[in-house]
Amino acid sequence: MSRLIQLMPAKGSLKDRKRRGRGQASGLGKTAGRGHKGWHSRSGSKRPAWYEGGQMPLQRRIPKRGFSNARFRSQMQIVNLETIAALKLDKVDPTILKQQGVIKHADVPVKVLGDGELAGAVEVAAHRFSRSAKAKVEDSGGKAVVLPMGSAKE
Repeated sequence: MSRLIQLMPAKGSLKDRKRRGRGQASGLGKTAGRGHKGWHSRSGSKRPAWYEGGQMPLQRRIPKRGFSNARFRSQMQIVNLETIAALKLDKVDPTILKQQGVIKHADVPVKVLGDGELAGAVEVAAHRFSRSAKAKVEDSGGKAVVLPMGSAKE
């Protein structure tokens, strides 16, 4: 039985690294493969990958269009009434939806949309409701409870 310390890569699968600037016999002595003089022969000569040799870079040549609202966007999990109706429960809230596998996170706000119909009275608690969803829940004899935005916990 082999031990962990005896594990080694397959023969020939790894190459030795080049030892640069370690004498003439190494083949990379003296200038260590950097050539003579100039910026690249000296330390600190690495250019960023996007550098284009001094010409106007691509990200500045192309016009800017639109905007991104990503910093201020509010993240919502969407649940339709048909999904709630399929659960066949009389009370639904984000923790129950999480347990049933309808939503991924119980701490991210939930919005209920009005796609589908409710058969019986269901008390639905969520952070947001569309107008049609709220009307359909109340028409079926249920109750639409609006939760405050910071109240969702797992």
